[in-house]
Amino acid sequence: MELKLLFKERRSVRAYRPSDVDVQVLKDAVSCAVMAPSWKNSETARYYFAVGEEKAKKVMALLPEFNQRSCQNVSAFLVTAFETGIAGFSAAGVQADSMGNGWGAYDLGLSNAYFLLALREAGYDSLIMGLRDEAGLRTLFGIPESQQIMGVIAIGKRAGEPVLRPRKDVAEISSFL
Repeated sequence: MELKLLFKERRSVRAYRPSDVDVQVLKDAVSCAVMAPSWKNSETARYYFAVGEEKAKKVMALLPEFNQRSCQNVSAFLVTAFETGIAGFSAAGVQADSMGNGWGAYDLGLSNAYFLLALREAGYDSLIMGLRDEAGLRTLFGIPESQQIMGVIAIGKRAGEPVLRPRKDVAEISSFL
């Protein structure tokens, strides 16, 4: 699929049809995600999957009620995190600039974008959620304290065609010297 078309087709989907998620598709999407640029090629992004109805229910229970309503029929979730103290830091662990661990979050966002586009190309959809029970997710997946959990991504097949919400005009958000 053409990249520009993928940009236009990817949506935050809030209605899914019952379907299993192919684990190989998830692995292939992660292999695309690792191609994203990162601070000194440090690749600090980490991916934690819950695949299958029973495992997905465990993640669902750690989401606020309004997100649970948007995730009906989802049979896979991805929890994304990054190793702190690496991107944005020297080899000696000294913060390189005012961003510090913000660079890890930045890199994870780039990696997630690659992942989501690969997922969409394979026919799957997603919903990125930031509100979650961090302690519960940390316990469920065994995520170490050295990692910052950023979000939970629902993965499935859309039940209908989600509406493209208006986007800001290029002139409104950009400036050229």
